[in-house]
Amino acid sequence: MTPQRPLQQADGRSPYAIDHLRVIPKLHYGRWVSIAVIVVIFAFIIKAFAQGQIEWPIVARFLTAKVILQGLVNTLAMTVYAMTLGIVLGVIFAIMYMSPNPVVRAVAKFYIWFFRGTPLLLQLLLWFNLALIFPTLGVPGFEMRTVDLITPFMAALLGLGIGQGAYTAEVVRGGILSVDDGQIEAAQAIGMTRLTALRRIVLPQAMRVIIPPVGNEVISMIKLTSVASVIQFSEILHNAQTIYFANGRVIELLIVATIWYLFVVTLFSIGQHFLEKAFAQGRARKRAAAGPIDKTPSGVAVPALAPGATGPASGREA
Repeated sequence: MTPQRPLQQADGRSPYAIDHLRVIPKLHYGRWVSIAVIVVIFAFIIKAFAQGQIEWPIVARFLTAKVILQGLVNTLAMTVYAMTLGIVLGVIFAIMYMSPNPVVRAVAKFYIWFFRGTPLLLQLLLWFNLALIFPTLGVPGFEMRTVDLITPFMAALLGLGIGQGAYTAEVVRGGILSVDDGQIEAAQAIGMTRLTALRRIVLPQAMRVIIPPVGNEVISMIKLTSVASVIQFSEILHNAQTIYFANGRVIELLIVATIWYLFVVTLFSIGQHFLEKAFAQGRARKRAAAGPIDKTPSGVAVPALAPGATGPASGREA
């Protein structure tokens, strides 16, 4: 049976034509409702701050006070020192964790387990009160009283830096594991030791995986330095507290500390963005320069041969 052809409409168009239909945009009612709710919440918060008992001239006056700026400098310095110590320890213990030596691997696992399993505040208090366990530190003939050596600055540095090393070790280990095993096999095939392959082959490739979380850890460290105020380290929050204990302007001084934290974190976030972008662009340029990449069955990456090429010259003619 022959199927009947569809009849044309009076104007000659096919009954299946859709060009005359009008597109009606979808109405997103949920978006408008959520926008309205957010606007109401922000209006309520702004009204509360505007009508609250907040002396904004005091906020402006203490925003650039010498003691506040000194606390800001101490916060930034502690962030740099603690993160430097944490990154160094993280790389060392990440390599130890992946060592074939069971004793070295067990030490690394214990370090990560202990410092990730105890609160940072507890670690700071332990370091600050270390004199109760070790009255003196040093070697025979050269000893110092622990209370003189473990100052608030040193206790904060050890607590923040060593604790950060446990988290950085897992970040570095994840970055190393992201590199194909074939890279290590290729390095060892040309005579590199395991440590040399890690330093020259694996770690440079792992940086693209390591940089983003380490950048987040740096931003977190800026805020974690405020915990050191409990051991009398003179960072920005501790100095703000010292002022409002004297003048009673609690909210004003807390707003000052908040503004400086937000300003510094914003600057570091912008720097992290450009650093990640630089690593991504560098990797893209290397891929473009290397051309297509093939992999051998063992996972070793080798450049793809150009059409008509027979492979690298062997020094002998057929």
